[in-house]
Amino acid sequence: MSRLSPGAEPAPVQPLPAQPELVEPRPGAPAPVGGSRSIGLRSLRHRVDRRAVRWWTVRAVLAMAPLVAAVATGHAVLDAARSWLTPLLVAVVAIALAYVAVVPSLRYAVYRWETTPEAVYAVSGWFVREWRAAPVSRIQTVDTVRGPVQRLFGLATVSVTTASAHGPVVLVGLDLDVADETARRLTEIVQRTRGDAT
Repeated sequence: MSRLSPGAEPAPVQPLPAQPELVEPRPGAPAPVGGSRSIGLRSLRHRVDRRAVRWWTVRAVLAMAPLVAAVATGHAVLDAARSWLTPLLVAVVAIALAYVAVVPSLRYAVYRWETTPEAVYAVSGWFVREWRAAPVSRIQTVDTVRGPVQRLFGLATVSVTTASAHGPVVLVGLDLDVADETARRLTEIVQRTRGDAT
C-alpha cells in the first residue's frame, strides 16, 4: 500500500465512462522494462457514481440520528438539566446538519478508482490521502457487495481481497452494471494471470 502525502491532490481525471475499462498504457508513455507497466503512484481516472452522494447522505443521516434523538429526548424529559441540554442540543443538531451536508460531497470529490491488467487502484481520504494498489497476481477474491441502501440507488461495491494485512481494496459507490462488469473482467484477468495469490 502507498500513501499520498497530506494535502496532495490527484491530477484531474476524465469523466467516468459508460462501462469500466481495463486501460492500456497512455499514448506517449515510456514502455516499462519487460513489456509490462510498473505499479506505482498514478492519477486514477474514475470517480464513483454521482448517486453515491445520495447513498452517503442517507448513511450520514442514519449515523447522526441516534445522537440527535438521545440529546433531544434528554432535553424533553429532564427539566432540571435543560439549562445545559439546550445549548448541547443546538450544538449537536448543528454538527449533524453540517456532517450530513458536507461529508458525502467531500467523499465524492476525493475518491478515485481504476483497474488495469496489472492492478486495481483506489485513492480516498481528505486530510490523509490513502492510495492503494492490489497487483492482479496477488488477488485472491473479487466480491460484489450490495447493501440495502445501496440497492435503493442502484449502486454496488467491489471488494478486491489480497493477503495484505491492510485488508481489501474497496471500490465503493459504483453503478450496479459497472460493478458487475468490473468484477467479471477482474476475475477473468486473475484467472489468466500467473501468480501466487499471496
